[in-house]
Amino acid sequence: MNYYDILFYLFAIITLVSAGFVVTTRNVIYSAFFLLFTFFGVAGIYVLLAADFIAVVQIMVYVGGILILLLFGVMLTNKITNVDIRTGTGNLLPASIAVGLLMGALVSVMIYTGWKVQPGEVPDTSIKQLGALLITDYLLIFELLGILLLIALIGAASIARRDKE
Repeated sequence: MNYYDILFYLFAIITLVSAGFVVTTRNVIYSAFFLLFTFFGVAGIYVLLAADFIAVVQIMVYVGGILILLLFGVMLTNKITNVDIRTGTGNLLPASIAVGLLMGALVSVMIYTGWKVQPGEVPDTSIKQLGALLITDYLLIFELLGILLLIALIGAASIARRDKE
């Protein structure tokens, strides 16, 4: 086992454990802080995959923008810091069985088909190539995602305004 493998498993464990705490923690602020560690773990995995641009975007957009906005929104809202969330995670057995079966199937496919990516086989992509793909082949998907995010923002603002009135 080399350093690459050790770092990958370290980032994977950080990501999975903190994501589990995001789902199971009842305090909103603690859940947001665990989300911070989840985002950093995913960014670390992107760095190991030689996708440096995506890792920086992950940190800037998710950690720098969305998570900080979420934390400010939670901390500046009155009476929300002591609210316990009922997440409904009491009965996780069926979901755990389904995820375990799915992971077992994926691992068996990887083992029996020889489907592996070696660290040196990462495709050589640059920011210029990513930008060209976003404005040529994936333009429609990129625009539809922007419209979907706008709809989500309008819906969230509408729900927030309805609660005040």
